[in-house]
Amino acid sequence: MSRYTGSKNRIARRFGINIFGRARNPMLHKPNPPGVHGARRRKKSDYGLQLEEKQKLKAIYGMLSESQLVLYYKKALRLAGNTATHFAEMLECRLDNIVYRLKFASTIFGAQQLVAHGHILVDGKKVDRRSFQVRPGMVISLKEKSRKMKIIGEALNSSRSIPDYLTGDKDNFSGQLLAMPAPEQMPWPVEIKLPEICDFLAHTT
Repeated sequence: MSRYTGSKNRIARRFGINIFGRARNPMLHKPNPPGVHGARRRKKSDYGLQLEEKQKLKAIYGMLSESQLVLYYKKALRLAGNTATHFAEMLECRLDNIVYRLKFASTIFGAQQLVAHGHILVDGKKVDRRSFQVRPGMVISLKEKSRKMKIIGEALNSSRSIPDYLTGDKDNFSGQLLAMPAPEQMPWPVEIKLPEICDFLAHTT
């Protein structure tokens, strides 16, 4: 699976917010969007606004590729009920994102590495696939040998809170998904307009 290796600070400045929750806020020293005339912005068309919403969503979940996002949308489209809600649920319940929400990592990128390097257990079994879909009742935990890692201790002791649809057990380095989250429960660092993203994908895929 491909992994984003570009400048994360540049992405954050594009949206004008510390979208990845990094300890060193990239907005403190360079608050303007990237580019020579970053402070100057033209009024966006409806297409441009929808495109920006999609790009924000991809960034929040660890710079997902276009093909990954389209795949989730097509899966959501086949399910009965609200497509936008199913779409958001699948993104939010990716294993790497749940690891991040449980505070095992300080950023979504750190969570991706923990999963890819085999530090994460799902119901006691190692799962190293970042896109693995976590279901209600599943227990996510850290391998015994991984629990002394400094970066994990720092993340667990951070002030960031765990969402209501998850329960965390700091002493046992574990957590559980209690129920499928609703979009309004998802702690996105910036407002996301899901219907507009779905409408964009419906007309471009």
